Amino acid sequence: MSSILEQDKLGAFVQDRPVEIDLGVEGTLSGKTFAAKDLYDIAGIKTGAGNPDWLDSHEAPTETASSVQNLLDAGAHLVGKTHTDEIAFSINGQNHHYGTPVNSAAPGRIPGGSSNGSASAVAGKLVDFALGTDTGGSVRIPASYCGLYGIRPTHGRVPADGIVPLSPNFDVVGWFTRTAELFADIGDVLLPGSDQGELKPKTILLPTDAFDQIESQHHDALKPAIKDIAERLDCEVKEIDLSNGQLADWFFAFRQLQCVAIWETHRDWIKKVKPTFGPGIKERFEMTRDRSEKPELTAMAHAVERQVIEKMDNLLNDETIIMMPTSAGVAPLPAEKLTAMDAFRERAMNLTTISGFSKTPQITIPTSNLAEGPVGLSLLAGRGKDKGLLSLARKLSHYDVA
Repeated sequence: MSSILEQDKLGAFVQDRPVEIDLGVEGTLSGKTFAAKDLYDIAGIKTGAGNPDWLDSHEAPTETASSVQNLLDAGAHLVGKTHTDEIAFSINGQNHHYGTPVNSAAPGRIPGGSSNGSASAVAGKLVDFALGTDTGGSVRIPASYCGLYGIRPTHGRVPADGIVPLSPNFDVVGWFTRTAELFADIGDVLLPGSDQGELKPKTILLPTDAFDQIESQHHDALKPAIKDIAERLDCEVKEIDLSNGQLADWFFAFRQLQCVAIWETHRDWIKKVKPTFGPGIKERFEMTRDRSEKPELTAMAHAVERQVIEKMDNLLNDETIIMMPTSAGVAPLPAEKLTAMDAFRERAMNLTTISGFSKTPQITIPTSNLAEGPVGLSLLAGRGKDKGLLSLARKLSHYDVA
């Protein structure tokens, strides 16, 4: 079989640092191929993090990230590294230095980021599954745009060693698949231990403030799936105002704490190397510096974070989950005006903040398609209920991508 780099017509894979590892062991994932976002360390292979200056200023790691190693030990076959937005600081999937991978589920539209190459490779059937990372939506958004299953686990549930950080207080390991069964099988490998209490939902909460973030045609596209999932899980559906109209405030507080952590993590490297960042990324790193100089905002953000976590912990239990749109709509066109893209990005992140800020697990399911592209629908559960969510996904395999 020719190498994946020769097969890649989507621009999904890193071409200059080929890697292929198959331990030849029998396990849960034997026969499955996968790729890893170019934030994951592979021993002996430089990690590029989507930025040439990062690549040039770091040595090759001597150890492989444990999440990658655990997949290899389960029999999976690693075939390459995939592109990422610069230092994972975007949800668009457009990299100034390396280009934009193809979204084969919505041709001509962006794939979403920052796990753009991983989503592109899975949607384009170059691999069976792929690893991404999610800080502010970097698995969930591209999964929605590319019509895939995707997960943001409970923060800290999957060890994040050997991964270039963006904001360690919110970074998590995530993955993409086209099928629910494989989606859950990967969870059996990567999620240590068992959930605290079995997830047996009787009530699905529909947050009206979350659905207010999407256009009416996208809401209409999700309605059949909302009804179908509720019936298949035998759940009562209740509407709630989750944030009391304060989703934008939640996002502002999330962004403040994210910025402080990002600047603390990357400040010394930025000052020493003076890296070249592409449009949008450059401005966001400048924002992290500026926001880090405002301790009063950080104190306020911590207070909001505590309130959000407490609210979600009280709301979600073994019998209650949330169902909501994954993103603000279909993948945008790459030539969207900056102002329009920024407004869309803010609405999308008002949604992704709910799980990210509260540390709760979220899965997105490829339920709905418009003429322009896919729209994902998400399920959220209480912290530590990751395997329970994946078990629910197994019951929804009729949404598998052919």
